[in-house]
Amino acid sequence: MSRFLILILCLAMGSAGLMASNKDGRLENCGVVMQEILDVPDNIPQELLETAECVIVIPSMTKVALGIGGSYGRGAMVCRTGAAFDGPWGAPAMYALEGGSFGLQLGAESTDVIFLVMNTRGVDALLSSKVKLGGSVSAAAGPKGRSLEASTDASLRSEILSYSRARGLFAGISLEGTTLRPDDDASEEVYGRRITARSIVLGTEIGVPESGRHLVDVLEKSAPYNESKRKASR
Repeated sequence: MSRFLILILCLAMGSAGLMASNKDGRLENCGVVMQEILDVPDNIPQELLETAECVIVIPSMTKVALGIGGSYGRGAMVCRTGAAFDGPWGAPAMYALEGGSFGLQLGAESTDVIFLVMNTRGVDALLSSKVKLGGSVSAAAGPKGRSLEASTDASLRSEILSYSRARGLFAGISLEGTTLRPDDDASEEVYGRRITARSIVLGTEIGVPESGRHLVDVLEKSAPYNESKRKASR
């Protein structure tokens, strides 16, 4: 890759960061995107949302098309509270997405992305360091619709399921090769102090900031309980 292309890619990603520099506004937008996606008729299956341990929302992921491809986005992750992730939805931690080219499958230059984290292993990986989907954790395009009847065993066994919305179209999408990492600098701006994603998600006294209230309220209304843990305890 030439130095010229590397410079252009860095400038493009820097511009994306500048456009999303308002961390509170970005967090508020996460709630708007989540609400809009759950309002479409053929959205995320309720059973999956009710058994997810965390949800990641990346509004307006940007494709960088310079012959080499690439994508970049920032958003937030919200997890259920409690040692077994069976409590109410907790405070959001800010996250960043970076990845390679996805060809034409995104269908737009700017795309909203939703990730469901389905088990504790996936959560632990995301709280520890940068995670490559399809590498350190298994990932698949998420099934959509009112039920899981058409879902494949592969998707239901995956630790992370991914969805996209572009130009009004909502679908499961494979984002293998993408990396997700805690954006602790953004979290610091939201909470007013240096704080890690692990401290936010696993902490017992971290309050939900006002800018994150809409996102948490949407999840509480749509899937207040971790049904997989409720069924296991019966």
